[in-house]
Amino acid sequence: MKNLLLTITLLSIYSFAIADKGNSPMIIDVRTTAEWSTGHLDNAKHIEWQDIGDQVSALTTNKDETIYVYCHTGNRSGKAKSILDQLGYNNVINAGGMDDAQAAINTHEGL
Repeated sequence: MKNLLLTITLLSIYSFAIADKGNSPMIIDVRTTAEWSTGHLDNAKHIEWQDIGDQVSALTTNKDETIYVYCHTGNRSGKAKSILDQLGYNNVINAGGMDDAQAAINTHEGL
């Protein structure tokens, strides 16, 4: 039993270390499916803002991961940020609209 617990602990630490090495932030588009289908940022995931509380854990459970949320103007992404803040996510950034979001992500990645 001790070996199993040690193995699980080591795998958890290893998984966290691997995930932490990537400096790429999580990018979540909180617009509607119709808006998403007209175009979205590269590497963005899609969760409509009103569903983010129920669905974000499928993308990440790391409460310290950098998460950018964006929509069309910043209103819905502000609501999504508030929900994520209430859930204990510590590094959520309301990136505003698509153009603002791309600029913020480029700055984060040093592009």
